[in-house]
Amino acid sequence: MNRILKDRRIHHIIVVILLFLLSGCKSWQRSDLKDGDLLFVTAKETGLSGAINNVTQKQKNTSFDHIGILKKEGNSFFVLHAAPKGGSQKQSLKDFIRDETEDKQRIVVYRLKAEFQNSIPSALEKAGSMLGKPYNFNYILDNNSYYCSDFIERAFREDHIFKLEPMTFIDPKTGKVNIFWEEFYKKKNLKVPEGELGCNPNGLAGSDKLERIKEL
Repeated sequence: MNRILKDRRIHHIIVVILLFLLSGCKSWQRSDLKDGDLLFVTAKETGLSGAINNVTQKQKNTSFDHIGILKKEGNSFFVLHAAPKGGSQKQSLKDFIRDETEDKQRIVVYRLKAEFQNSIPSALEKAGSMLGKPYNFNYILDNNSYYCSDFIERAFREDHIFKLEPMTFIDPKTGKVNIFWEEFYKKKNLKVPEGELGCNPNGLAGSDKLERIKEL
């Protein structure tokens, strides 16, 4: 009996140590995050996510369909972003990570290079002023609603960190409008906004003003 109790105590101690180490790893992962870090979420291969990536991916190492900006308040981190569920919102980093990992998507941290860091305070202030706006499900620029990359571009617009570019919905494999987008806009009784100004996560990730830091 004494031996069984001793083994149980040892097992309990090992479990506690492992939990402590895992907790420490998570804390270390987040300890080097900074105000203004950009969190890019990897794209899926199908559905809306896959359709976005299909017509916007420019580099092999960038395959993203969502983006948010990190804000630190005291010892807590929050993500300011525009998402289909909840519109333009302020979400705890913990919940943001949970939502994306549950959806089997990864998060990659990008950071403005040193010479552009002074743009962050005003960008966070601007992002805060846009919270509460609905999500832009048409992906056509609108001052009353925002989609994810649009939200971030606007936040940094005053300092010209990112730029709007003509959008394309052409499938690079066929040279024709991607079928998903053709049907998407047909259901909305809208013309595919080919060539209209806009932005997307892959385009923002490709900016030479950013550097890739790590994957969370």
